[in-house]
Amino acid sequence: MSHPVFDPVAFSLGPLSVRWYGLIIGTGALIGLILAIREGRRFGVPSDFFIDLLLYAVPIAILSARLYYVAFMWPYYAAHPASILAIWEGGLAIHGALLGSVLVGLWYARQRGVSFWWLSDIAAPSLIIGQAIGRWGNFMNQEAHGGPVSRAFLESLNLPDWMIEQMNIGGIYYHPTFLYESLWNFIGFLLLLGLRRVNLARGEMFFSYLIWYSLGRFYIEGMRTDSLMLTSTLRIAQVLGLVIIALSLAMMIWRRLRTGPSVRYLDPPNIPYPPDVIRA
Repeated sequence: MSHPVFDPVAFSLGPLSVRWYGLIIGTGALIGLILAIREGRRFGVPSDFFIDLLLYAVPIAILSARLYYVAFMWPYYAAHPASILAIWEGGLAIHGALLGSVLVGLWYARQRGVSFWWLSDIAAPSLIIGQAIGRWGNFMNQEAHGGPVSRAFLESLNLPDWMIEQMNIGGIYYHPTFLYESLWNFIGFLLLLGLRRVNLARGEMFFSYLIWYSLGRFYIEGMRTDSLMLTSTLRIAQVLGLVIIALSLAMMIWRRLRTGPSVRYLDPPNIPYPPDVIRA
């Protein structure tokens, strides 16, 4: 029987165990916050605007991610209700977290009198780099992997031994799909940074993020062994990914046809912070 290279518990403080899963997700959120704060400075927005947003968004995102996962795994959790709150063991669905984050963003933008599209464009690179980092939490938990492969296959990817052995679960090596998605998201992060220079219409940075992430997730999801299933053959993440891509493209086309020449990403709000209105 094989043993993981990394203990999922980073350290313990008395009876409290602090897991790598939570630390890595928290690190991703912190890096995303720093990036949003730096970008916000270009628009004259102080750091507390994004800090306040994060304080609302993180707990709601975690709750919605867990509820999403539990809802589609209800037969198991109905029989094991004590496990519903055990988020340190994994089981946070990114699509659920994204839904919760969008709802918080819509509420927060309305409360602060800013355009949701302006806010979501700034947040898009932060979201995808947070996802790229967060996938390593799955690595530490030895979850979100693909089907069985040979050690020789993993070696052909030029992976280090510590990564290869962490993918050895119960004596069987598995596809490191966490790594595939992390790399895909990191490339998407670089592309979004480049799109800031293209100066798209407001909202299109966010839609580009949704499209890029969904394309990669659709392919990688097909390799995973732990997918949430809609039916015996339909994977929820793949179906939802196609819906997100279609809706994002439709929204981009509709908004351009409706508004014609629109406000661009780099256009200044023209109103000092705190703004009464920053609208697309």
